[in-house]
Amino acid sequence: MPLPLAPIAAAAAKYGAIALAGYALARQIQPGHTDQRVEDAFDQMPEGVATHRPRDREQVNAATRFRRVIRFGTRGPGIEIDAAALGRIRMRRV
Repeated sequence: MPLPLAPIAAAAAKYGAIALAGYALARQIQPGHTDQRVEDAFDQMPEGVATHRPRDREQVNAATRFRRVIRFGTRGPGIEIDAAALGRIRMRRV
């Protein structure tokens, strides 16, 4: 009994194109570095959302932090999620 190669070839071409696009994207990403001062600032942020607007500037600063521990079962293994973000929006009159 012969194998129908057309459906297999179509799926292989589709997944091959996705793999090629992922490889090309991975080659474009530049390696970054970790700045310890930024890491310390993230660790010192309180949980929740906060905004601040300095009097002498036309900008708004925002910070948010989300920390949770998720367990699988009552005494099972768990993971801790610690997400923090800093943001700045600056608007100037021209």
